[in-house]
Amino acid sequence: MWKRNGLSLVLLALMLLFLGGQVAAGLQVHNEELLQHGRTPLDLWQYLHSGHFMSATFENWESEFLQMGMYVLLTVSLRQRGSAESRPIDPAQEQARVEDGPTPWPVLRGGVWKALYGHSLAIAFGLMFLLSFILHAIGSWRSQCVEQQLQGLPAPGFLEHVLGSTFWFESMQNWQSEFLAVLSLVVLTIFLRQKDSPQSKPVQAPHSQTGD
Repeated sequence: MWKRNGLSLVLLALMLLFLGGQVAAGLQVHNEELLQHGRTPLDLWQYLHSGHFMSATFENWESEFLQMGMYVLLTVSLRQRGSAESRPIDPAQEQARVEDGPTPWPVLRGGVWKALYGHSLAIAFGLMFLLSFILHAIGSWRSQCVEQQLQGLPAPGFLEHVLGSTFWFESMQNWQSEFLAVLSLVVLTIFLRQKDSPQSKPVQAPHSQTGD
């Protein structure tokens, strides 16, 4: 099991580790803020439903799913000469590798099932982005309501918050950083190498070689 699933297991463990760290630190920070204003601190369960946690968590998840979904779609038709992350410039150089094994059932069914399956990766990222975006909006609104109440100000309506600059500032600051990260990967793989990594060209490959 470890040999076949080591990458996903380690990534899952790291995600849970850092999510746990975020919860612990976030709970302490938020409770300190509440105590400063004479409010009752939250317990762990209450914090997990709070705007403070929801906004911070889904704000980041939203940008990650946007990044990956757009990357999947953009690499279908766009190319970058010399990048390991790009399809070859010449379509004749592409070779589809299909190992022996059972064919996925949507392919066997054909028709609309095969068509949907052929775009299922982008669809999945799109749905995860949409769900995260909605949860981020709800969490961000709840968080701002608490902040306004702590300052003795009226809480904004949900639509007012979503159309306001605070919500979009939270989103855009993450979106731009995600595309910067992808851009760095695309460009750096033209000139730099990482031995044995599937994200890198072979060490001896010329800079002009496109694709892995």
